[in-house]
Amino acid sequence: MAKEPTKTAEPHVASDGKGAAAHPLPDQATCRELLETMALIRRFEEEAGRQYQQAKAGGFLHLAIGEEATIVGTTSMMRPDDYLIGTYRTHGHAIARGTDPKRVMAELFGREDGCSRGRGGSMHIFDLERRFMGGYGIVGGNLPIAAGLALACDYTGSDSVTVCMFGDGASNTGNFGETMNIAALWKLPVVFLVENNLYGMGTSIERHSAVTDLSRKAEGLGVPGVRVDGMDVLAVRETVAEHIRIAREDRQPTLVEAFTYRYRGHSAADPEVYRTKEEVEEWRQKDPVKVFRDRLLADGVISEDYLEELRERLERQIMDAVEFADNSPEPPLESLYDHLYVVGDQVRGWYAVDERTPEPHRGEKEREVGAGGEARKLAEAGAAYAGQQSPRGRRPVGDRAAPGGEAEEAARIVRDRDGAEALEDEDED
Repeated sequence: MAKEPTKTAEPHVASDGKGAAAHPLPDQATCRELLETMALIRRFEEEAGRQYQQAKAGGFLHLAIGEEATIVGTTSMMRPDDYLIGTYRTHGHAIARGTDPKRVMAELFGREDGCSRGRGGSMHIFDLERRFMGGYGIVGGNLPIAAGLALACDYTGSDSVTVCMFGDGASNTGNFGETMNIAALWKLPVVFLVENNLYGMGTSIERHSAVTDLSRKAEGLGVPGVRVDGMDVLAVRETVAEHIRIAREDRQPTLVEAFTYRYRGHSAADPEVYRTKEEVEEWRQKDPVKVFRDRLLADGVISEDYLEELRERLERQIMDAVEFADNSPEPPLESLYDHLYVVGDQVRGWYAVDERTPEPHRGEKEREVGAGGEARKLAEAGAAYAGQQSPRGRRPVGDRAAPGGEAEEAARIVRDRDGAEALEDEDED
């Protein structure tokens, strides 16, 4: 166990003594694009947290507030035909790759217009068109997939590069060592980037990794690494650009460890009892959005008027995304088994089984059965039995005008089935 807590890599300081970053600013258009993308991600994440508290989004919610420089610095150096794959904290990654925030918000809400058609939620954002191969819910599970993407590029003769971003905790999984070994053995064009925010869920890096310098963790497997200040968007750009070049031209996998920090907990349900307020406040002084903004102001790249216009523009964009998500329809019940498997004549048998009815049926028949068959009747009856409005906007049974209608018939089926089960229980007794 390390004796001293891990500190962020200190950025180079200019000789003027004012602490200005040594990395030169790119042109004005690039500077503004970097700032706007980081600010957009920040505002999206803040609003996503608010919407989650209002129960608009289900499941888990992992926010990347504080990690914007690592995200944007990396993606800004990738080509459109490069692949990116992340973990479960990837709303910002998709937005940085060009996915419309409306579609990301709709995915959080579980709606049909979401980038994964409402099936993935927060942890499984996906956009094939922009070669963002998804957030991935299993810790370390994205590592071998990244190797597969890079191998596919070799097979097809493409010079596209794969960038795989993962957390410090994933460096302890078996997949990490296996993937590093095969990537080095086969000389795959991949950049592995560790988003080291110093905690694997609520466990500090000193407690979960015997080697706290994660940039060295793959050296023995043939993958060299470096460290970079992940709170400095320009430092990340410079480092990642070189490692993408190595992957593209030299066909050599490398590892980049980016020191960053999340200002919110591991997830929205995290009580954050494992770190002090003083620690969080210390890292807030390195806020990547504010630090970069202040430098651009000081250097005359942007003005206060520009910032005010930017704030208003981003606010409208994010609230439009919320409105879009609210108005997007929920996936129909009968689409439950859509997009799961490729079904063809070459494989015989059922590719899924729906057991929500007394008589199980093939998953591929779900649209037929779910649209007007037994599954629909039971779903309607269940909503009526609970005395609640159907989440899809249908009226309870009591609101049906005609007795003996579809909902009443479904309720009768449920009553008869419950009665039959009760009799069976009595017989067993």
